[in-house]
Amino acid sequence: MGFKKRNIMSSNDSRSRNVAFTVAGLGVALVIAIFLSPLASQNPDGLDRVAQDLKFEDKAAENTPASKTPFAQVFDEYALKGVPESIATPLAGLVGTLAVFGLAWGIGKLTVRGGSDRENEQLPYSDDSDT
Repeated sequence: MGFKKRNIMSSNDSRSRNVAFTVAGLGVALVIAIFLSPLASQNPDGLDRVAQDLKFEDKAAENTPASKTPFAQVFDEYALKGVPESIATPLAGLVGTLAVFGLAWGIGKLTVRGGSDRENEQLPYSDDSDT
């Protein structure tokens, strides 16, 4: 078996390990988003707490630019609108995790150009006598 053939096999092994790592990472992120998000504190977060402490929470703008985005029509704070509260937060965690994963995956695919072209390139130290 030549060097080139062994390199292709190790490339496939590496690719399957990367896929397994990615799937495992996504699985862990989804478990955290779905099962641990309902356990999050019901207390106000940092900015809301400061606004309450300094008594200026009622001065917040009602029609902010963010309230006009498509996301504001679907999400209400950390939950989905129109969904029972017991499943709204885990569902929002699921949707948010998948959205971030999809964005990261897409940006990664766009920035790593010609990934399949590199597999077909000949390595500088390959032994072509066994092909």
